[in-house]
Amino acid sequence: MAVLEIKKYPERVLKQKASPVEKIDENTLLLINNMIETMHLARGIGLAANQIGILKRICVIDLASRVDTGSLMVLINPLIVEKEGQVEAEEGCLSIPGYMATIKRAEKILVKGLNMQGRDIEIEGSGLLSRVLQHEIDHLDGFLFIDRMNPVRREFFKRRYKKMQKATVQDGL
Repeated sequence: MAVLEIKKYPERVLKQKASPVEKIDENTLLLINNMIETMHLARGIGLAANQIGILKRICVIDLASRVDTGSLMVLINPLIVEKEGQVEAEEGCLSIPGYMATIKRAEKILVKGLNMQGRDIEIEGSGLLSRVLQHEIDHLDGFLFIDRMNPVRREFFKRRYKKMQKATVQDGL
């Protein structure tokens, strides 16, 4: 297995829609295992394939570090088929390190997709699981959590983030 580079905002691949996985083969399984290792090493709870530069509809989620009931999930070609309610909570992203924002999301969702063996699966999510599922599926559709902010807050973020990047570059010199 290998640890992969997590792409950072504003890299173009993060804004591109991922393609469905047509065939689950050895390369797909290797990619999934590398994604899991990368997510764990980065101390994340979710990772979408386009976050590592691969435009395939695959995401991995592991809430074990945040809640007692969490377990590793692999979703291939996930699709949200039902949404219920609305709730606001703080989110962050491995592709936008050091930044958190309060984002509105559905409170409960139903997701359909495939597991690693190519079998149909359904996942009902509420709370943190619902939020992470929506966040990762957004990635696969070419959206970042900052795209869910109102335009004024998003512009403020962009200016602040550019300043943070400049400061990081200057500190590194």
